[in-house]
Amino acid sequence: MSSVQRFNDYLVTELRLSPRTVETYVREAGLFDAYLEEQGETASTVGVPTVADYLIERQTRENGVDQRTVAKILSALRSFLQFLVLEDERSDNPALLVESPKPVQRVPGVLSVAEIEALLGAIDPSSPLGLRDRALFELIYSSGLRISEAVDLTVARVFLDEGVLRVRGKGNKERLVPMGPVAVRWLRQYLQDGRPRLVKAPARSDRLFLNHLGNGLSRKGMWKRFHQLCSAAGIRAKVHTLRHSFATHLLEGGADLRAVQELLGHADIATTQIYTHIDKEELHVWHSTHHPRG
Repeated sequence: MSSVQRFNDYLVTELRLSPRTVETYVREAGLFDAYLEEQGETASTVGVPTVADYLIERQTRENGVDQRTVAKILSALRSFLQFLVLEDERSDNPALLVESPKPVQRVPGVLSVAEIEALLGAIDPSSPLGLRDRALFELIYSSGLRISEAVDLTVARVFLDEGVLRVRGKGNKERLVPMGPVAVRWLRQYLQDGRPRLVKAPARSDRLFLNHLGNGLSRKGMWKRFHQLCSAAGIRAKVHTLRHSFATHLLEGGADLRAVQELLGHADIATTQIYTHIDKEELHVWHSTHHPRG
């Protein structure tokens, strides 16, 4: 069994990482292993210069991947080489000596309230799939859900009378998230008139949002539908923009930063603080427009 295959087993059985993380780390370990073979080296003997050269080569070959991607690649290599240390195949981890690039903090794109109204207004709720789309995107904006959180929701985790959801977020952590009355109204209508017509025997998925086959809606299916709606509304955005807009509109309305952190499910408040940068930019525009010395 190759070192990459054993690394896969280690990530799954020992570290119990999520399938998505395992897939990423194993893929990167495999690419690195193939590169080393081309260079006449092995993962058991590779040194710091080769690790650094590999990262540079990846950036060049892939038309300048961004710093976040380089940091993820390096993280995977550190984990892979540390696994070889644990396996006594080497005594050190050279990837630890390669400095990780600091990602540039990007202010996320945000839609105005008018743009969100235009986007949601582009949905025709006269069909079961239309009802699903209206309930889905109303809910993401109303509750600030991640894409994965929305597609993974089950019917049992929705409490319409209480106006809350039980969401499973990153790291398998659960949190209760409130819904606005408009989202509750559309969800109720979808559950009464839309979802029952999408359920197909014998599948009978417990997922809240279903596709036309009666299976749980996938991330890809959500992206595709969202892009169609953006095109119809004349808007350029990503599904995640609804989550960004949720947080920004709350802060603009005077919400406490800690409260927004809790609603978004951020482990670190520094992640939430990026949304305050948008407020600062808005203040800068007002200052330059209205102040005598602006």
